[in-house]
Amino acid sequence: MSKIKSTLAALAAQNRKALIPFITAGDPAPAMTVPLMHALVDGGADIIELGVPFSDPMADGPVIQRASERALQFGVGLRDVLQFVREFRVNNSETPVVLMGYANPIERLGQQAFIRQAAEAGVDGVLVVDYPPEECEEFASAMQQHDMDTIFLLAPTSTDERMAQVGKIASGYVYYVSLKGVTGSGNLDLTAVADMIPRIRKHVNVPVGVGFGIRDGATARAISSVADGVVIGSRIIQELENTPPEQAVAAVKSFISGVRQALDE
Repeated sequence: MSKIKSTLAALAAQNRKALIPFITAGDPAPAMTVPLMHALVDGGADIIELGVPFSDPMADGPVIQRASERALQFGVGLRDVLQFVREFRVNNSETPVVLMGYANPIERLGQQAFIRQAAEAGVDGVLVVDYPPEECEEFASAMQQHDMDTIFLLAPTSTDERMAQVGKIASGYVYYVSLKGVTGSGNLDLTAVADMIPRIRKHVNVPVGVGFGIRDGATARAISSVADGVVIGSRIIQELENTPPEQAVAAVKSFISGVRQALDE
């Protein structure tokens, strides 16, 4: 059983919802990535999504685009991200880490080399925005052979056919994009999300995490009433942008702690 699956199963047994925060590796500085990952866990994160910097992050809004640009200015690439995970694993062997990014860096390294190196580093799952499920069966199978999960996005525009395709090979969880648009955009429509989740569950037998537009404890708690987990990204990046570097780790821990408290109330 993968670490993600066992983590989500344990939460479900406790009737708790998963808190899945996102940060971009290398932002606001490479030396801060691992301390920020530990701060997320200390604040109550169950799974960490670690963004792999990319020059054309088409699913991401301006906030996360800026984070990628800052990381790329430091020269942070996929190999550096894997090293961050290795360093995180020195003191944390339990919290699942999901790499979130785009196909180009993986294809450049080679899928099999990536899978091998990711497993050795301690990665637990990958969400590749531009890997369509119908072209991903071999990749997902190879990932599972290393106890790593392949996570897919579903959107308000996803058809039943697409959900069924995802359901065939998804493992860990699926990430439901609650809004039409990019990360950090729009306002959540809880009713629309609540209507969509049962449709997804008809085709997908893994937990459903919801992201895009979750900005605080109140929206996280509202979403958690219908989903298995909540994903928060842009709001954390904004916290980093608006906080002096020496206070950033404490600020992120405090913010995540507030969201965790709201989820558990």
